[in-house]
Amino acid sequence: MLVVKSARRPGRKKAHPRIALAVAGGGPIGGIYEIGAVRALDEAIEGLDMNALDVYVGISSGAFVAASLANRLSTAELCRIFITGDSDQFRFQPENFVRPALYEYLRRLAGVPRMLLAGLAEIARHPLSLRISDSILHMGSILPTGLFDNEAIEKFLRSAFTAHGRSNDFRALDRKLVIVAVELDSGQAVRFGTEGHDAVPISRAIEASAALPGLYPPVRIDGKYFVDGALRHTVHASVALDAGADLVLAINPLVPIDTTSANALGKSSPASLIEGGLPTVLSQMFRTLLQSRMQASMPKYERKYPASDLILLEPESDDTDMFFTNVFSFAHRKRLAEHAYQATMNDLRRHRRALAHLLGRHGLVLRDDVLDDPTRTVLSGLEGKPPRRSQATSRLHRALDDLDVALERTRPGRKREKPGKRPGSGAGSTPSAHS
Repeated sequence: MLVVKSARRPGRKKAHPRIALAVAGGGPIGGIYEIGAVRALDEAIEGLDMNALDVYVGISSGAFVAASLANRLSTAELCRIFITGDSDQFRFQPENFVRPALYEYLRRLAGVPRMLLAGLAEIARHPLSLRISDSILHMGSILPTGLFDNEAIEKFLRSAFTAHGRSNDFRALDRKLVIVAVELDSGQAVRFGTEGHDAVPISRAIEASAALPGLYPPVRIDGKYFVDGALRHTVHASVALDAGADLVLAINPLVPIDTTSANALGKSSPASLIEGGLPTVLSQMFRTLLQSRMQASMPKYERKYPASDLILLEPESDDTDMFFTNVFSFAHRKRLAEHAYQATMNDLRRHRRALAHLLGRHGLVLRDDVLDDPTRTVLSGLEGKPPRRSQATSRLHRALDDLDVALERTRPGRKREKPGKRPGSGAGSTPSAHS
């Protein structure tokens, strides 16, 4: 589903419009969906370089996608790492996302004797006023704050962002990256990567932004605890708009399911979500909350940012694949990435006429040859694997890409080619893929 907020008072066409990407959370399957979506955008829109946008905003799993693109991991390389698994830079290990939080369990169990003593003391003081609800509340303090350990995830991210010339430091990036998390004890959103919050390693900020309560423990940073950034807003597109973005591309992978529509289209869906029990009911509630906040934000964007455009990509309300796939499932990642890729391509095709004028204001053009190619898949162009590179050659290619960009910007009236897509270079051998 594609939603467009077109500028009410568009300004004059700029030589170098500011383009931003805002990516919401959604757990592992949300991240896979987002990789498929950004791959489609990268291929279908001429003039759009997903590694050279002006602002990147990410929350939870979307924070990793945004940080990877800002760190010049191409959409092709993201597919190699997470979809095909044949990247020569580092090996993705799904088990890192579902390791039990043993330290958290032990830490909480260590508090059991103290809790029992406090409970006995309370009974001794007030033997006739004991309430079961109070006892349950006290027992809650020994429950772990998260089922899974997120330290292994941070370690993986740290390794990814410190190899091949990339950086784990917000201040060292040549593009603005903002990762949003929520401070647990105040409930306020914190924008890591902005002034005063940019000394935190990118990997640690992503770990904090993805710490969904109940699944992952809160993350401690500078003496404060942080949890999932989606608890405040869905995609935080306002962060990019506040930074002066003329066009924001937003992706929200989690939407509530409409079983009536799904069943009417012949898709496999239960008559009622109640059949799925508590997990399914909670999933529907959480997704409804995320989407309703996104929908409520759109009119606000129109009023506050009348000169900016926003394009929002979401799954359709009858998308059973996205709803009924386990949020922690990696077994079907190739199918889900392809599903997201084709859904995005279909959205762009359906809205081709409306998007043509809007994108044109920002020097972008839809590629009809890509949109109308029925054989194209999310893995198209990945057959020819780029040659293996060392740290030194990766830095050299990054420098050459920077030089290309600088030279193109000095030539008025010329559309800038994406780094690595020079004449004679194949789709599977782009320099930026392993830079």
